[in-house]
Amino acid sequence: MRENKILHVAKEVIEFEIEALKNLKKKINLSFSKVVKTILGCKNGKVIISGVGKSGIIAKKWAATFSSTGTPSFLLDASNASHGDLGQITSNDVVILISNSGESDELKNIIQYCSRNKNIKLIGITAKKDSVLFKNSDVGFQMPNIKEAGPENIVPTSSTSAQLALGDAIAIACMNYKNFTKFDFKKFHPGGNLSLKLKTVSDLMITGKKLPVVSESLKMKKALKIISNKKMGVLIIRQKNGNTSGIITDGDLKRIAQKYKNFENLEIKKVMKKNPVTINQDLLAASALSIMNSKKITSLCVHKSKNIKKTVGLIHMHDILKSNIN
Repeated sequence: MRENKILHVAKEVIEFEIEALKNLKKKINLSFSKVVKTILGCKNGKVIISGVGKSGIIAKKWAATFSSTGTPSFLLDASNASHGDLGQITSNDVVILISNSGESDELKNIIQYCSRNKNIKLIGITAKKDSVLFKNSDVGFQMPNIKEAGPENIVPTSSTSAQLALGDAIAIACMNYKNFTKFDFKKFHPGGNLSLKLKTVSDLMITGKKLPVVSESLKMKKALKIISNKKMGVLIIRQKNGNTSGIITDGDLKRIAQKYKNFENLEIKKVMKKNPVTINQDLLAASALSIMNSKKITSLCVHKSKNIKKTVGLIHMHDILKSNIN
C-alpha cells in the first residue's frame, strides 16, 4: 500500500468518527437529561455499568471516568453476570447497559434481573429503539445510526467513539451538577502528576510541635540554640495573645552578630523582621513557591482563612521542591 493511500485511509476513518460525534450531538436532548438525573438520584445505591465486546471495554472506561469525577461506579462483566455476579446488583442501584444492537444475549439476563426489582433503575444505551434493551429500560437513550469506519461496516469504530464521548458527557454533566472541583479530583488521584500540581500549602506545611515558635522576650542567646535544634533556618516570633509579630532567619542572625556587640543579651523582638509574609493554607504549593522566588526568601508563615495574625504552619521551599513541584 502506498504511503498516500495509508494517509487517505487514516483521514477517512477520522472523518467517519467526526461524523458520528456530530450525529451524537444532535441526539443530546431530554433523554440525556433523564439519564443524568437518574444517576444523580442514586443516593443509597451503586452505579453499575456493563456491555459486551467493544461496548464492554467502553463500559469499563465509563466506570473509571465516573468514579474519578465523584460518581462511584464499577464494571459488571456481562459474561460472568449469569454465573453469580448478578448478586453484585442490589436494590437502589442504577444499572447502565451499553449495546449498539440492544440484543446481546449476555445482557438479557441482566435486563431480566433488573426488571424483576422495581428499586433497580435500568438505563439502556443503544441505537435500536425496538430492541429488548431499549424496551425494558426505565430510561433509554437512543444512539444515532452510525456507519462504521472501514470496509463492510463491520468493525466497531465510529460507534464506540460515540459511546465513549457520551460517557464523558454524562460524567462531566454529573460532575458539574455536584460542583465537583479540581481539589475533589485530587483526592481520587493522589499519585498522578495532576495531584502534584494541585497540592496545597496545607498538604506540605510544618505544624504543631515542629513549628519553630518563640516568644518576643526570648534572648538571642537562647534563640541561637533553638534555631540550631529546629534545623529549619527560621524562627517565628509570637506575642502573648498568640499573634505572630515577626520572623528571624539564620541569615538575619549572622547580620545581627556583625552589627551588635553583646547581641546575645538582646530580646529577639528588637531585631526581628516585623510583619512577615504570610499565605493562606489553601493556596497552591506551586503559588507559594512562586512567591518565595519573587521575594527571594525560603519560607513563609501560613494562616487559616482570613486570620493572618495567627500562624498555623510554616512552608519551606525545600519541602515544596522535595514534592517535585516547580
